[in-house]
Amino acid sequence: MVRRMKKLSIIIPVYNEVSFVDTLLTSVYDQKLPGWKKEVIIVDDGSVDGTSERLKAWERRVIVLYKPKNGGKGTALTAGFKRATGDIILIQDSDLEYSPADYQALLTPFENDRVEVVYGSRFLGAHLSTMFVYELGNKFVTFITNILYNTNITDMETGYKVFRRNVLNRIVITAHRFDFEPEFTAKALKAGCQIYEVPISYYGRMFSEGKKLTWRDGIMAVITLLRYRFFQ
Repeated sequence: MVRRMKKLSIIIPVYNEVSFVDTLLTSVYDQKLPGWKKEVIIVDDGSVDGTSERLKAWERRVIVLYKPKNGGKGTALTAGFKRATGDIILIQDSDLEYSPADYQALLTPFENDRVEVVYGSRFLGAHLSTMFVYELGNKFVTFITNILYNTNITDMETGYKVFRRNVLNRIVITAHRFDFEPEFTAKALKAGCQIYEVPISYYGRMFSEGKKLTWRDGIMAVITLLRYRFFQ
């Protein structure tokens, strides 16, 4: 019996990453995924540094969505989700902190029909040494997640979130910015999804290199987790 080729939708939100976007998209295309057809959707979130112009050269190979002004990661992802047609959706950050070489590891668990959501954990795999306070913040919001939602994940804020497309039929995402991470996690868990974690490699950037997350996003993550646990 011939097995049907599965389709993977890779959603890439991008904002002011002109230095990385070509290298990233080349790396995404270099990944050999036997049995999978790739659909790449990149959402330019109102970039003003030349990223939009650079993406013009990729329009024949990827789906490029241009937003007229910056709305945040959550709004960019929502736009990408609406366009996605794959069986599995994979979120890829645009800054190369996360390596597309990990795609196979992220997709393998879906061979089991019970698996609906897979997270790539930075704390289970090899990674560059990162800022202590940043790591502490990540582990703290993950700890809060585990307490509030009775789970045992190691990396709630990971950028590598992969899931079956039908998960989106059971949850509604309203996040605008980086609050997407806790909102998706909270709603997926409340919808009955168990999260399967795999180790990934991680090459974290410093703030001087363009990292966008700040301590304010950590506070918003905790507020978001509390809101969806007790009030919505």
